[in-house]
Amino acid sequence: MKTQTLLKLSLVVFLLFSVTAVCARLGWIATDYNQVMPSLSYQAPNSTYWFGLDIFGRNVLARGWHAAFTALLVGFCSATLATVIGACLGACAGFFGGKIDALVVWLFTVLESIPYILLLSAFAFLFGQGVYNVCLALGMTSWVLVCRLVRTEVMRHRQMEYVMAAEALGASTKRILFYHILPNVAPVLIVQFGLIFLFAVKAEVILSFLGLGVEPGYPSWGFMFDDAKQELALGIWWNFACAASMMFVMVFSLQQSIEYVRLRLNQGIAK
Repeated sequence: MKTQTLLKLSLVVFLLFSVTAVCARLGWIATDYNQVMPSLSYQAPNSTYWFGLDIFGRNVLARGWHAAFTALLVGFCSATLATVIGACLGACAGFFGGKIDALVVWLFTVLESIPYILLLSAFAFLFGQGVYNVCLALGMTSWVLVCRLVRTEVMRHRQMEYVMAAEALGASTKRILFYHILPNVAPVLIVQFGLIFLFAVKAEVILSFLGLGVEPGYPSWGFMFDDAKQELALGIWWNFACAASMMFVMVFSLQQSIEYVRLRLNQGIAK
């Protein structure tokens, strides 16, 4: 019970964190994230600016909240795209079998044989910088595990009595696949969606840090880390501290939230 309480608390923290980031993007809070005040360059943290100002005199905390929205946007879009691609390919391969299954297996085997960081970097370089280009690159390279799991689950459900009964009653392939089998595979998809979301949040930061992520000037924790690598030598730590602490809160709370959802789904299946 104590463990589940902590997991619930993590879910609440993640939801509050996400709502705050969305409010910042909508302009309800942290509206001065791009306001330049050169005369206040590198002002240390104080009661007005909790994480100080950067080299251009911009509010670091405000930029951190807008960067949090960027991470959420990339995570959600990437996870959605990867889950849809993986679910569709896996469902078709597991249900129809034969040449379709062989083609899908060949496709994800080829992708798995390529070192992932090189594959992701190649896609990011191909599409260029930009938020939605990052989402596209991550979504098109993160669907393999979803595909494998869905294929296995669909193959297992394909042999069950309720599917045979639906076929005997004359149900169409579309109805059997989308109204009977995929709802039973939903727990796998939900958990995998969360895991891809978690990975995409971290990948966006890494790609932006390397110059392959969002476009320059767009708020991103990756850019904040990139700025901080020079600033730390000068004793200016608040840019790094803001990005690191906010990323830690998001990643840790999201990770624990996924675990909570997984436990709840397992309990529901057991009942």
